[in-house]
Amino acid sequence: MQLNLGSHTFTLDRPLIMGVVNVTPDSFSDGGRFLDPTAAAAQAARLVEEGADILDIGGESSRPGAEPVPLEEELRRVLPVLAACLPLGKPVSIDTYKPEVMRAVTEAGAAMLNDIWGFRREGAFEAACAAAKQGVALCIMHMQRDPQNMQREPFYNDVVAEVGQFLRERVAAFEAAGVPRAQLTIDPGFGFGKTVAHNLQLLRSLQQIAAQGVPLLAGLSRKSTIGALTGRSAGERMVGSVAAALIAAQNGATILRVHDVAATRDALAVWAAVK
Repeated sequence: MQLNLGSHTFTLDRPLIMGVVNVTPDSFSDGGRFLDPTAAAAQAARLVEEGADILDIGGESSRPGAEPVPLEEELRRVLPVLAACLPLGKPVSIDTYKPEVMRAVTEAGAAMLNDIWGFRREGAFEAACAAAKQGVALCIMHMQRDPQNMQREPFYNDVVAEVGQFLRERVAAFEAAGVPRAQLTIDPGFGFGKTVAHNLQLLRSLQQIAAQGVPLLAGLSRKSTIGALTGRSAGERMVGSVAAALIAAQNGATILRVHDVAATRDALAVWAAVK
């Protein structure tokens, strides 16, 4: 299996580490710490030094109940950080659902678009397909409802089957539009319209979704499920997050989206040696 991110090609013989850079005042884990572009760029450089293969920049929080950010503000937050990250030599992903942002960051050199809506918002599919023609990869995520109400009693008859079906349909839609499979990634959306039980079932059965034959991204780092299981606050969830990342890797995840890059890298090194 291969993943093409702009000029970067990965053979996926090991899980890739995606380091998170939140350029927001209100993200659940590190909101406000890297809102300044200089601080965000320094954090990105730190994550690369720690072993990040990909950087993921987000200019709008997607935590439960988060308020949408105006287009101009998201661009103001993201574009300077993207420009500062490109010289680090790693592919940069942009976490956005706005087609205008997708077009702007594609022109500015982004290697991946990471959309919590799965490119379902008006104009997003078309913007994503246009970006893909320029070599940009696409990460398709599952989310039930929207960030404002996704955690209000989420319900599934079969969470693994329903999430898997959604992702298959979205992959098929992009392939039908001419996007190469090597530029597509899927994400079951841990914590996005899921209870703790839903998240655990997805993690336990991740191989069923990973069997679709496209790279699978798992983002469990510091999320509320880790807090519910450990009783730890967001800033104290590193150990639980690394454990979840290892389980995801064992069950077929090929990209791990994390805040704690060095710890995840070390755990993967031990796991790989034993494996």
